[in-house]
Amino acid sequence: MIRLDSWYNLNKKPSLIMTEKKHNLNEFLLNSMPVGVIVFNHTLDIVFCNKHAKFFLNRFTLPVEIATINTRIFNAIKSVNLAEAFPGEVLFSKTYETSPSTWIFRFIIRETPEPFVAVFIMEDTISNSLDLNRIRQQHSLTRREIDVLRRVLDGLKNLEIAENLEIGEQTVKDHLSNIYLKLGVENRFALMRSLLHCSNSYHDF
Repeated sequence: MIRLDSWYNLNKKPSLIMTEKKHNLNEFLLNSMPVGVIVFNHTLDIVFCNKHAKFFLNRFTLPVEIATINTRIFNAIKSVNLAEAFPGEVLFSKTYETSPSTWIFRFIIRETPEPFVAVFIMEDTISNSLDLNRIRQQHSLTRREIDVLRRVLDGLKNLEIAENLEIGEQTVKDHLSNIYLKLGVENRFALMRSLLHCSNSYHDF
């Protein structure tokens, strides 16, 4: 005879382990995504926020349009006319004074069984317009220096870069000093001007 606790261990534990693994995998994937993800419920409360979204919220405030659009979405779901109210993709873009990038906010809607709206936050960055691999090879930059350079181009401050890369602020400064030395510039402004000039030269070629 198999005892009840033994049956539980034999039959339920693998399922619980798989569920836990699936949860950990989902969390890992969501936090590894190069975009921010914020999930809202029907009361407009945030029920999930991944790593990139938290970093965004530390730098900026959410646009007021998000609350407005979310309210319209949930009202449309309640009235059973979502397809009519939102027949295509739902997204908008916004710029911030403290960032050189354009930010794109895309809405993904789940109607059932419990309605949710996921807002994907994507950054159209200056660094994406540059061939950083070519710059790395041309100036013998390390991959970590490229990581720092990318974030400098995208308008992050030293402390923000440190938090984003999970390294010390002094380490960021050391990488920046090496980058300045290798590119023959003295500050961020000269660095940006030099790289953007190089980018235009590449396109002309």
